Amino acid sequence: MKQITECITGAHNSYPEKVLQFGEGNFLRAFADWMIDTANSSGVYQGSIVICQPIEQGLKDMINSQHGIYTVAMRGLENGKAEERFHQVTSVSRCISPYEDYESLLEIARSSDLEVVISNTTEAGICYQEGMHVCDQPPVSFPGKVTAFLYERFKAFRGAADKGLLFLPVELIDNNGDELKRIVLQHAQEWELGAEFIAWINKANVFANTLVDRIVTGYPRDQLDYFFEKLGYSDNLITTCELFNLWVIEADKKNAATLPIHETAANVIWTDNVKPYKKRKVRILNGGHTSTILAAYLAGHDIVLELMQDEIFVGFLRKLLFEEVIPTIDLPKDELEAFANDVLDRFSNPYIKHKLLDISLNSCSKFSVRCLPSLLDYAETNGKLPEALTFSFAALIQFYKPDATAGENTGRRGDGTTYPIRDDKQVMEFFSNIWATEDTAAITKATLSHKDFWNGRDLTEVPGLEERVAYYLEALQSRKIPEIITEITA
Repeated sequence: MKQITECITGAHNSYPEKVLQFGEGNFLRAFADWMIDTANSSGVYQGSIVICQPIEQGLKDMINSQHGIYTVAMRGLENGKAEERFHQVTSVSRCISPYEDYESLLEIARSSDLEVVISNTTEAGICYQEGMHVCDQPPVSFPGKVTAFLYERFKAFRGAADKGLLFLPVELIDNNGDELKRIVLQHAQEWELGAEFIAWINKANVFANTLVDRIVTGYPRDQLDYFFEKLGYSDNLITTCELFNLWVIEADKKNAATLPIHETAANVIWTDNVKPYKKRKVRILNGGHTSTILAAYLAGHDIVLELMQDEIFVGFLRKLLFEEVIPTIDLPKDELEAFANDVLDRFSNPYIKHKLLDISLNSCSKFSVRCLPSLLDYAETNGKLPEALTFSFAALIQFYKPDATAGENTGRRGDGTTYPIRDDKQVMEFFSNIWATEDTAAITKATLSHKDFWNGRDLTEVPGLEERVAYYLEALQSRKIPEIITEITA
């Protein structure tokens, strides 16, 4: 079979290298690089991407052997129908490793073409590390590399105000742009790089906070024959993802002209406040998962697609999202409902086999962040409890019930199958101890009053919550879950 380079040419990889990207993994290639290539194909942009490996081991050689060309396979539901689309990305000019050739990174710092820096170095990438210096080749940490890179650029252009860069980090931490800037400034101060350089960082460069959303399932190792047969070529860098995409960028909208990816079919929002969009994602997408999957697993389902094929659970999820969660978010209702409908389609994606047990990891802390704020906001605003979310709380406690005959940290479903309960040690020990009583009222009281789980709040003080969770928890001991949630959605 032919290689991708024999069939696809690099239509855009000869454009000026306007984008430096720290990270060559599946997510950025299926997300940011796809967006930039789409902008190039649409004629609204003319820029290529030079990728920098953030760590010593990476895909540099493979990317360069394919001249930066690879395929993105996007699959999902659209208007209720399964869709599969392929996009050949040709906007990557090359990939460099600063560990093999540090000068190649400094050359990019001195380039007048460069305008944007994108990064995805994992949540641990944006962190402060001591013991480095600007003369290190390269500094070990990502913020250290950025500081040295900016200092080289500052010197090359003598602090020119128009040679600052737009930083778009997508690492999954709060205020990712602000945090990156904070650490860069700390290094600049500690390395004694001068007041003029620090002022230039602050005035000439933009560190945007961002929110990203796309499920990228990566290299389809078990489906290569299918894809290569369909495409007519082999591709060592092919990556798969869902159709849905969202990039929210918190920055002055004048910066959008620097990278006009919002002018394409990509779902890009430039805003002055990313927080409402993060709340929307956490409460609707993540909260929708966490509030539903535990009950669904206990009821016998194993993957998200199965629960989305169960009309009873779909009705429960719709009630939870549209009647209980959406009213707690301060964004236009039509936008929220459109996003929630997209979420339902994403959960129903026939190409993704997302295991409920995988999602169940650390459910206690997830419930506290993703679901509890909606429950409390709804109760405070409406003077009554949201029934679906309240039942989800009981299902959480039930999921953590250990089965004495099945072994440590093991639960048992109604059909007799066992499952591992995975969470922090102290969480596991707490539930193991309280379930020894078999008294659902006492178990509920102990759980809701455990302030360490709920951001320091005693939830028995929420009017009616203890009684209602206890009611549902007792029901879960003797009744089938579909029967209970049918009453909730009636």
